[in-house]
This record gives sequence, C-alpha cells and structure tokens, in this order.
Amino acid sequence: MPSLVFVGLGSNLEHPRRQLARALSEISRLPRTRIIAASRNYRSAPLGNAGPQPDYVNAAAALRTGLGPSALLARLHAIERRHGRRRRPGEARDLPRVLDLDLLLVGRRRAWRVRLTLPHPRMHERAFVLVPLLEIAPAATIPGRGSARRWLKATRGQRIARTRTHARRVFRGRVASSAARR
Repeated sequence: MPSLVFVGLGSNLEHPRRQLARALSEISRLPRTRIIAASRNYRSAPLGNAGPQPDYVNAAAALRTGLGPSALLARLHAIERRHGRRRRPGEARDLPRVLDLDLLLVGRRRAWRVRLTLPHPRMHERAFVLVPLLEIAPAATIPGRGSARRWLKATRGQRIARTRTHARRVFRGRVASSAARR
C-alpha cells in the first residue's frame, strides 16, 4: 500500500524558486509516486551558520509512493545531484545549497539508520519546515513529538514569509493549487 510521505525542499543558490519548481517536476516523475499537494514557496533566513549567505526559498510536498523510505531518499539525493548538489562526508550543515530535499515524514514511521532518520530529526525546530508542512497538512503529527502545530510556537523568532512561486505547478496533467492540493 502506498505511503503518505512529506518532503521538504530548499534552495538558496542559482535561482532558488526555479530549483524548487524543477525538483517538484522531477519528483512527480518518480516511479510509483504521485504528488498530492505542494505548498507555496516561503523565503526564510539561514539558520545556524557562521557566515553570510542568501535567504532560502523553502516548500513542502505531500506524496503517495510505493517506494520504501531508503529507495525514495536515494531518488531524492539523485535529484539533488542532477541539480549540482554534492554531499561530502563530514560536510558542515547549514551551508548554502543549490537544492536540499529532506524526507520529513513517512506515515507514522520512526527509523534511526546511518543515512535515514524518521521523522527528520530537526524538523520540529524549524519554521521553514513547519510553515509549509502545515499549509498542506494542517493536522500533521510528528511521530514521537506530537502535533506539528504545537512546535510552531517555538520557532516564532525565525524569519519566514511567503514568496512567489517560480512557475505554475503541473503534475501528471493536473494543476496544483493550494486549495485543491489535499
């Protein structure tokens, strides 16, 4: 049975809105996978880094997929590589990125593996994850932590604002609008 999966998208280099639009298009073509909702884009301030860098553009997508979590994550990393992202062992977090695709939630699954932790371990601390996620899934629950909405209050000091979407999103012949995405 296909799983309900939530993916976080982010970019702050090389036309970020365009990077997200292209990534969503590529995700929509993954085998046994269908995008059922995609949030609007949000501009957010970089978190946790020492040096200056451009703001990020972030979004979230809900998928129905027959791919397992590890297989889906491998496909998401392949999309990142096609966009120019290179993951290096020991690389510092919070660096500027052409594209960042994070597997946030896979149903109610919890997992702790070397390359995969579910739910995403820091999602409850980040407005740039919670705001777009709650747009497409207002009742989202983070396994082991409870309601995602409850965690949003702790991120109030983080700057985030809705921004333009690069292009109209079309997935498998359907136009995705914020009201019709559920």
